[in-house]
Amino acid sequence: MDESKSLKQLFAEAEDGRLALEGAYEVTDANYSDVLTRAIQNYTRCLDLLSQLRIFSPNESLDDLATSDLPYLLVHYHLAELTQKIPSTSPHDRRELVARSRACYERFLLAVDSYGLLEASYAKMLESYTEDPTAFTTTPSSDPALRRNAKIANYKAEQSLKQKLAYLRRHPTYGDPDAAEEEHGGIGSGDEEIVRKVHLANLALSVHSTFQQLESLNREAEILAQAPEPLLPQASTVEEDERRRRETLRQDGYSDRLDARVKRLQSYNGPLLNKEGRPLQPFTLVGGSNNRQDLAKGVFRPGHNLPTMSIDEYLEEERRRGGIIEGGGEASWHRPEPNEDDIDKADEETMKARAWDEFVEANPKGSGNTLNRG
Repeated sequence: MDESKSLKQLFAEAEDGRLALEGAYEVTDANYSDVLTRAIQNYTRCLDLLSQLRIFSPNESLDDLATSDLPYLLVHYHLAELTQKIPSTSPHDRRELVARSRACYERFLLAVDSYGLLEASYAKMLESYTEDPTAFTTTPSSDPALRRNAKIANYKAEQSLKQKLAYLRRHPTYGDPDAAEEEHGGIGSGDEEIVRKVHLANLALSVHSTFQQLESLNREAEILAQAPEPLLPQASTVEEDERRRRETLRQDGYSDRLDARVKRLQSYNGPLLNKEGRPLQPFTLVGGSNNRQDLAKGVFRPGHNLPTMSIDEYLEEERRRGGIIEGGGEASWHRPEPNEDDIDKADEETMKARAWDEFVEANPKGSGNTLNRG
């Protein structure tokens, strides 16, 4: 920002930015944020210059205040308006903006009150607001007709005032006694008293709008107080996530080192299956023992399980432990022909057949089922 600019120049630039935000720019416009920021900066710089130049003094009256200085009383008011336009991303940020805007409106009311510019009704509103700012309301009466009439009157006054202010902006030297009539085509010889009345009317309308906005801010603050705070995600990097994952796996006895897995598998000498047939140790079956070395070379791939034995080796190990019952299937139906010369074997088969016949006679079919008997 150019520090050499005068108060008048900064105020004019701030006004141009504020008016552009009201008409030329939409909230979604790419330049909206830049224009808003520059306008707030220019108004803030105006406050600094007003303090340095001592434009306003508590010992002065309204008659002591120059007509050209009256618009500067609106700096706090415009800052409050623009602060409300700042976008926010969370209820916490919005609450801060509401508080800043409220403070600017309060400073504006104190400034105009110090010059006796508050009418009796607005002075009473200021007293009510000072007693309890958060409970302040402009319409204690619930009569909708009174509210409607007041809004219509304010709208008409606002439209008439805007037309007069627009003329003053097109002719900034109107009412300026120092402006030469021949340099400005007679515009400079306008009635200063009319200009002063227009500025005072603008201040009165801004006072009315301030109390309306303070009531609106109270309603917004109530809503924001009920809004839940969003849970902020904890900052985490890829390296931290990977480190926590490895730490969790290490606590579970897992190791991603290949040699550790091989040693653990090779050092296990117990049975592979329990009595119910469930595996006691993880293993991988391969097609044959000749492929074991080839597969071992490719274990350095994500998600690859290292083979420990082939199918032949597994069956041989189970056969050695007696875990395989041979026979069964179709082979069980092909019984060898009895040797008629083996008398002992024949007697053994005869005794077995007699024992079975005696068991059948002693236990007739259905004798063991007593569940449904009466």
